[in-house]
Amino acid sequence: MADDLPVDASGDINDNDSAIATEDIDSTVSIGSSILKYREENGRTYHAYKDGKYLLPNDEGENDRLDLQHHMWYLTFSGKLYLAPIPKDQKLHRVADLGTGTGIWAIDFADEHPESQVHGVDLSPIQPSFLPPNCIFEIDDVEEPWTYKYKFDFLHLRMMTGSIADWQKCFHQCYESLNPGGWIEVKDIRLPIEDNDTSFPEGCAVRKWTELILEGAEKMGRPLNSAIKYKTQLKEAGFHNVREEIFRWPQNQWPKDAKPKELGKLSRPFHHLRTNEIGMWMCENFTSGLSGLSMALFTRGLGWTPEETEAFLVTVRKDMKDTKIRGYYTISVVYGQKPA
Repeated sequence: MADDLPVDASGDINDNDSAIATEDIDSTVSIGSSILKYREENGRTYHAYKDGKYLLPNDEGENDRLDLQHHMWYLTFSGKLYLAPIPKDQKLHRVADLGTGTGIWAIDFADEHPESQVHGVDLSPIQPSFLPPNCIFEIDDVEEPWTYKYKFDFLHLRMMTGSIADWQKCFHQCYESLNPGGWIEVKDIRLPIEDNDTSFPEGCAVRKWTELILEGAEKMGRPLNSAIKYKTQLKEAGFHNVREEIFRWPQNQWPKDAKPKELGKLSRPFHHLRTNEIGMWMCENFTSGLSGLSMALFTRGLGWTPEETEAFLVTVRKDMKDTKIRGYYTISVVYGQKPA
């Protein structure tokens, strides 16, 4: 993928060799015109590089949704960017955010860790140009063999379900690309939607929607139920100290009127008000972005027409906003360490 960045004899990034660093960064992020010729389909745009690999759009509407999603993670982690128990005295010289999207996590991490060189990698060149000096973005495919001449100290993957065909291969490559003692953290959503009782009515559209996108993704070789295997697969890849933390995001603001017993089942780490706030943003996240989340999976994967898809999504949005339907999504955070 990228060429090496200058380091000194101790392995630290050499900030003094700015000429070499600039040359490397320029060669890394130079974008051919073909990469900017996005696929246009059903009123949305999709990445051009490795066309068809990623199932969601890369246009302004989707990018806004991704940034909103980042806020939901911020609330879930009480402002933390990661949960892995990385010792404060462990130096993170190089960090990679795989599937960086708009780059918001990589930028925030670079701001918080000026001592680290942060790489954001994605298929789409949708990241901002105004960046911290220790943050760069690369247009590349993380499923291809990595050609870095150096190794990383922390690898971060968030909401990548549906983006990787072979997760075991991906985790093996991550393991090989980490320095001894390095860390990996994988955050993702589990599907289908769940509920605590029997709140799903017969023919519940939002439940049906999650089942259909699972089916469409499976047919396209991009499974959306990958998060249930991350913990086991990280162990099989060789990682130690593997842990999984579970959170739950309500579909809407139904926790506002829920009984304490229901909230206890829903989300043990959250204060009632924070759970309700996440539900508010979750509803906005999915209802506003529903067409982008669905269109490629329904038309390419399931063979629906765009008109059939949009007609079905009208009912899905209605169910997503219905606080009588007390659904939630399980959120999985798995981290592990390469043996020192």
